[in-house]
Amino acid sequence: MNRALLCAALFAAASCAHAGIRLSDAEAEAVGRKIWKNESGATIDGLTHWNKGENFASLGIGHFIWYKAGEPGPFTESFPGLLDAIGASGRTLPAWLSGRPTCPWSDRDAFFADFRGARMNELRSLLAGTIGVQARYAADRLEGALEKILAAAPAAERPALQARFDRVASVPNGVYALMDYVNFKGEGINPSERYNGAGWGLLQVLQGMADAAPGQPSVKAFAAAADEALTRRVANSPPARDENRWLPGWRKRLRTYLDN
Repeated sequence: MNRALLCAALFAAASCAHAGIRLSDAEAEAVGRKIWKNESGATIDGLTHWNKGENFASLGIGHFIWYKAGEPGPFTESFPGLLDAIGASGRTLPAWLSGRPTCPWSDRDAFFADFRGARMNELRSLLAGTIGVQARYAADRLEGALEKILAAAPAAERPALQARFDRVASVPNGVYALMDYVNFKGEGINPSERYNGAGWGLLQVLQGMADAAPGQPSVKAFAAAADEALTRRVANSPPARDENRWLPGWRKRLRTYLDN
């Protein structure tokens, strides 16, 4: 699917966003590949990753988080939900991935020591063959995000947040931007996803859009507010995490929201 057709498809999905985002197989595949390219250059190896300084694996087109047993972290775990979605799609999961298991690798070194092992190869094959399912999973997360955001926000802010969400979702590429950001940085409602009390998820981006220049295109305003939220996150992050190394890649990702 070319870029013009993808934007048209997303625009059609946006027009019925409140009835649920519905993507055809071709649309889901196209959106999924765009998210995959953002996250890891659309490489097969990039479907299985473990960042330095983190205690979880990052898997699939959106680098969905998978924690080890007994070691949850501050970020919302999303890979077990993806396994549920893959199973519900009719795809048979390997036995070792059935029943919502915890991540079997003890740390980053163990993960990469097994990078060409049988389990890892099987996992990459499963993920490479379910791009559309993963895109629909990301769309489902977006559908649930607005309700959660509005419930978590102060009552006085809710009408404005709803209006900003609708503005972004009503234009070409807007649904993609919302889908990608929720998958990328979450809803912004998890109290543990804060540095110095400041979050960086979709809630904080919608709040930040209040400062956009009047008349500024909605997706441009969304991308600018997202840049502010992520820049603030890096400034507030623990120095040991060295999050500044990620900011150029995050900004490159945000620029894809402006493509037509």
